[in-house]
Amino acid sequence: MASLSIKPGQRFTLPDWQNNSLLISADAEQQRFNSHHIRQEGRALRNETGNQARWDEHNSRTRLNDRIISVDRWREALAKCLPEIDLEIDALTKVKEAAENAIQAKNLCLDVAIECLTFRESRRDIDVVRDPVEEELLKEVKVIEKTKKELQQRVDDAFKQLCLLKEARQQLSCDHRHKVETLELDRQCMSFNPTSGNISFKVNPTRIPDGTTALHEWELNSQCNKDHAEAEMKASVDLRGAITLSIAQTNNELDAQRIATEFALRKRIRDMEGALSELRWQEQNTLEEIAEMEEEIRQLEEDLRKRTLDLKVAHTRLETRTYRPHIELCRDQAQYGLTDEVQQLEGTIRVLQKKRTESQDALDALYRQLHRIQTDIGYKTNSLQLDNKCMDTRKKLVVPVEKFEPEVDAINRTRNLPRKSQLELA
Repeated sequence: MASLSIKPGQRFTLPDWQNNSLLISADAEQQRFNSHHIRQEGRALRNETGNQARWDEHNSRTRLNDRIISVDRWREALAKCLPEIDLEIDALTKVKEAAENAIQAKNLCLDVAIECLTFRESRRDIDVVRDPVEEELLKEVKVIEKTKKELQQRVDDAFKQLCLLKEARQQLSCDHRHKVETLELDRQCMSFNPTSGNISFKVNPTRIPDGTTALHEWELNSQCNKDHAEAEMKASVDLRGAITLSIAQTNNELDAQRIATEFALRKRIRDMEGALSELRWQEQNTLEEIAEMEEEIRQLEEDLRKRTLDLKVAHTRLETRTYRPHIELCRDQAQYGLTDEVQQLEGTIRVLQKKRTESQDALDALYRQLHRIQTDIGYKTNSLQLDNKCMDTRKKLVVPVEKFEPEVDAINRTRNLPRKSQLELA
């Protein structure tokens, strides 16, 4: 006879079963509601942050573009000013050289006058007389000394003004170069976008680097550099006009006093021989210095080659150690030592390269100076040959009278004046 089998365990009532179903439905509806709310908030957040990001990027791009326009405007202004100041430096240098040539010409006249007076002191008896020739020679000495002093003051003023012009030019050039570099960097920033291959996270990108200046300081610096250069150019134009007038006036004063004699020609030959001797001595010493400097450059290049090889070794060691596995990839003392070695070698190489550049510049200057000396020797040798011919054919020295034609308006000098002046020997 079969029996009823009842499963052991807790038995729930029908209301419990119904309540459980209702609870599950209510919880599901609440979770769907919460999910829908979160989705709506997420969509709103995405729209808001996307719009904000696009606006921020547009704003940054606009500001970069405005900055590029501003920097480029100053770059153009400085680039326009640089050739102007170069022309003014060249013009003032030529006027200064003309004044120095005028002083040199007056040195010759002074030597001739003094030598003539000394020679005439050898006269004896009744010939020792205060004649018109002696009076004119004494007057010439006074005029020459006065004009030399005036011209030398002008030369000194020109030298000081050239220093100021070159200083202003250096400031302009440095400012212009920095602006060119800045434009390159800002234009590179303009080219960046989310698909660029060279973008990455940087360490503390919002930091303020040392040496950062305010915008008004930047603008004031550029304006000051430009204004300073223009002021120095204006002063240079005025000075060129003053030097031109001084040369013309002193030449006119000396035109009536020029006296040449055979003795003056002899004195010129002696002066020329002394100058040639000095130049040959300078030539020999310069050649010796060139040889020593070339050897020094060779040794610097050899040391630079050795340090470069050392740097390669240190780089290779550092790179090789990056392949250490897992926890072994630690910054141990060897790593710090290699890093310090790389930094030290890089500093050493920079110092050696700088010294090599300085040595090469010095060598180039020596070669230029040697060329100048050899050219001057050629000039003076030719002049000496001409003077020797004159000694054979003439009884007195004919001193050329220099004619300096100013190319500036002596009364109304402006920035638009011609920048070239010329000293002609007629």
